[in-house]
Amino acid sequence: MSLAAGAQQTFRTAAALAIVLVLAACAASAPKPAAPLPPAPPPLDASYDWHVLLVAPFGSVLKDVPLTLHEVFLFRDEAGRAAPADELECYAVDGTRPRFVARSPSPYLLCFKHERLARIEASVRLPAEEATKIFADACGLWLKKPFEASEECTGSEGGIAFAGHFEKEPDESAQLTIQLDAANAANPAPDR
Repeated sequence: MSLAAGAQQTFRTAAALAIVLVLAACAASAPKPAAPLPPAPPPLDASYDWHVLLVAPFGSVLKDVPLTLHEVFLFRDEAGRAAPADELECYAVDGTRPRFVARSPSPYLLCFKHERLARIEASVRLPAEEATKIFADACGLWLKKPFEASEECTGSEGGIAFAGHFEKEPDESAQLTIQLDAANAANPAPDR
């Protein structure tokens, strides 16, 4: 092999090596794909919607409610949370109750005014460390907009007024309570 042929071979090898190095440098400096986004939170379970508590339309007569009930007597000291005791007759559900915020409410009460369904009230016990988030998620769903956690969540929809709140309990848990009222209790549904 001549000196010129050897120089040419060395040049080709050096050029190939330079191309490989340039390609390796380009590959190393190529922008890295963006880190994948964290997965979206799972959708709220249907039990977060207060509508699951409506087992009968407001204005329904007691005998038309499709549950077995027993009468309870309520003693309240909170002004504004209840009608006077002589106006409402409240009943607790015997057996399976609808799930509310992924839990079985206790108590779950159906209250009647003049023998017609006028109020539904349900309470669930929540772990203290999750109570604020659970309440904010549920209230955001009820209001159909993001909700900044506070202790009250009120609104209305389709002739039903809702009021939810949670309270911290001495045992380090929290209790979420929702009250649904017929917005137009003065005009109950006709007898069936």
